[in-house]
Amino acid sequence: MLRILAAVAIVLAVLAVPALHAQDAYPAKPVTMIAPFPPGGIADIVGRPLAASMEKTLKQPVLVVNRSGAGGAVGTTAAARAAPDGYTILMSLSSISIFPVSDPINGKPAPYQLSDFAPIALVTADPTILVVAADGPYRTIQEFIASAKAYPSQINYSSSGVYGTLHVAMEMFAAAAGIKLFHVPYQGGGPAAAALLGGQVHALASGPGAVVGQIKGGKMRALAGWGDKRLPAMPELPTFKELGFKDVEFYIWSGVFVPAATPAPVQAKLREAVRAAAADPQFVGAMTKAETPIQYLDAPEFRKFLAIDAARLKLAVEKIGKVDAKN
Repeated sequence: MLRILAAVAIVLAVLAVPALHAQDAYPAKPVTMIAPFPPGGIADIVGRPLAASMEKTLKQPVLVVNRSGAGGAVGTTAAARAAPDGYTILMSLSSISIFPVSDPINGKPAPYQLSDFAPIALVTADPTILVVAADGPYRTIQEFIASAKAYPSQINYSSSGVYGTLHVAMEMFAAAAGIKLFHVPYQGGGPAAAALLGGQVHALASGPGAVVGQIKGGKMRALAGWGDKRLPAMPELPTFKELGFKDVEFYIWSGVFVPAATPAPVQAKLREAVRAAAADPQFVGAMTKAETPIQYLDAPEFRKFLAIDAARLKLAVEKIGKVDAKN
């Protein structure tokens, strides 16, 4: 009997060796990073240089794939359903917290739950800013609000999609200001900004990094920000809190996630790769150029940050309530 048990132990040990080597060898092939928005938005602006810097640690290509649609829900859902092997990761924005709340409000099953993901790291966090066309009639936020009160639902704004981050931020402001605006959803932040530049809409709530070039180029004008303090890059821009709207606070953050069942050693390798990338001069330079400050948090701290932000967004979405997808 002892001989049989010894033989079984040897066989099990031999079988375990390939699995251990496979785990140690991660990644053994290219990694796909899903950005759930079209090119030109924050997920893309942060995701592409981050992926390039992560390659230095992972020693494998990190390929960014834009899977846009439904304000980010399409790509996020695809990431949630991906094999939990570390070869599909998600570069998400704060909208990841919205759809588990908004879809049930509209009588639909949630496409995923936050618990379907394991957070790897927070990368950036920027307060949203309200921008209008530089050649338009609005020079101050007071003028914008006065016009919206005089012409209810006639001032329109673009967003990254129904219940997307840009939609929720603008409706937060509209509710606090007591105004009605007309929502025009697009497939992402890039197309939403293009709509403002093309004169199709009057306003846009955006992450600063996605529009700072247009502001500096004289094509857009910033009116106010959703942060708790003024942006260092735009010290002249007042916050909504300064203007008396105490509950209007919103941040577009970017972070890396994997499916929740991804093995701990693989998660650890990805955490190491993002940590190194966040300090890589190449990535730091790209974020500096985009005027998007790095706000790196490792997984434990990011998990706490996510819980607080998700609770704030849940309240905002519940205030918006059911929304006609056509508006």
